[in-house]
Amino acid sequence: MDASGGLATRQIVGLPATELAARVRAGELTAVDVVRAHLAHLEEVEPRVGAFRVVRSEAALAEAAAVDTAPGRSSLPLAGVPVAVKDNVAVTGELATDGCSAAPARPATQDHAVVARLRAAGAVVVGVTRVPELCLYASTDGPGTVTRNPWDTARSPAGSSGGSAAAVASGAVPLAHGNDGMGSLRLPAAACGLVTLKPGRGAVPGGIGADDWSGMAVNGALATTVADLALAHAVLAGEEPGPLEAPGRPLRIAVSTRSPLPGVRADGPARGAVDTVVAALTAAGHTVVRRDPPITPGAAAGALARWMAGAADDAAQLGIPPAHLQPRSRTHARVGRAVRAAGLVRPATAERFRERMAAFFAGSASSQGPGPSRRGTGGEEVLDLLLTPVTTGPPLPARPWHERSFLANVTANARWAPWTAAWNLAGLPALVLPAGTRPAGHPVAVQLVGPPGAERRLLWTAGELERRLPWRRYAPVFDPTAPQAPAPV
Repeated sequence: MDASGGLATRQIVGLPATELAARVRAGELTAVDVVRAHLAHLEEVEPRVGAFRVVRSEAALAEAAAVDTAPGRSSLPLAGVPVAVKDNVAVTGELATDGCSAAPARPATQDHAVVARLRAAGAVVVGVTRVPELCLYASTDGPGTVTRNPWDTARSPAGSSGGSAAAVASGAVPLAHGNDGMGSLRLPAAACGLVTLKPGRGAVPGGIGADDWSGMAVNGALATTVADLALAHAVLAGEEPGPLEAPGRPLRIAVSTRSPLPGVRADGPARGAVDTVVAALTAAGHTVVRRDPPITPGAAAGALARWMAGAADDAAQLGIPPAHLQPRSRTHARVGRAVRAAGLVRPATAERFRERMAAFFAGSASSQGPGPSRRGTGGEEVLDLLLTPVTTGPPLPARPWHERSFLANVTANARWAPWTAAWNLAGLPALVLPAGTRPAGHPVAVQLVGPPGAERRLLWTAGELERRLPWRRYAPVFDPTAPQAPAPV
């Protein structure tokens, strides 16, 4: 027992969200004990990672007490589970700044739909996590603050959901909300050794920025286990949580390591992680075939146009004059206004690419590959999933990227992470999970992509890989389950 009379912090922090919720539902733990323990751990690790813009200590303990006295506590899927929310959706009483220091001081009067669903499931919002300005970049930093990766504090946790990823990877919370418009969930998951799912278009309520970056941005969650992720996804999607059904047959999975960006390729550890997962899938009885998806220059340009225009749209929605943005974002927004004025954000671009990718998964008459196959309506071989790398190398350095130019940021982002944006344009679900460790100790990840509606298939496959290729859930120095207290960095 600790001095407050509750269970010791280290008996609680580090437990998966599924176990915490089950024990709160059963009355073995109180939500107040769970939240208090996580707040204590958060206070210890936060100075070294800088994950949170706001920590809601008093409000979170009051919300936890309400969970403990709720008549329906025994049926709450996330009873007492501490969660963090990314700083671009509304949390009642808090500001959503989108990473902008010039954002108007207007506290939200009601929760965003995904926050409301988390709370209705019994989750407790302990804080709001840091993001880069307008959530545009693959690192998380701003004036006076650089958010750091718990696996290596000299590295970035990526972005734009970098604060949420750092919060989970350091054990401050077992689950965190994030969203993904060009890889903003998947890149932090890859950098921080976590598992995440970018849902397909329409699976989870949107409402991120002015127009969800012309339909590319979607809400999701970051977790340390597939079971936790599946539970969080069910809550966010408004589904009844339950076991993931097996497909009942071997899957046919395409694998591609070709980069969509010419002249850029995955490094040795990234390619090795893909090979490791291929071996595990083959050992599990699935068929793996080499097949490159048809990502054309037009599709890449379509995603880039929406990314640029999103900066201008979101700044205008927040009421932030261009002069009040960081220099890199000011240029980004200026290009975005020109893109929008020129009519380069074309709905038909995304729809054509979505149709092309649906046809890729449905197969083609020329498809060739070993092993048993299923045939589409035109006699083509059907693909269930696609396996790719996520990044070309280790995470970007943790530094004040906001002081560098627009071109320096865009170039670094594109060269590090060319495999994620296409699936935002197509509106297809994509999942990232750890698949090994680099020689320097950083996690290395892979990405699985599916056709429309394949979220549960992706989660099931990730669960099977987790059993065959288990990963370390926390960075060693921040591991709340370790027998010794974390050492100073």
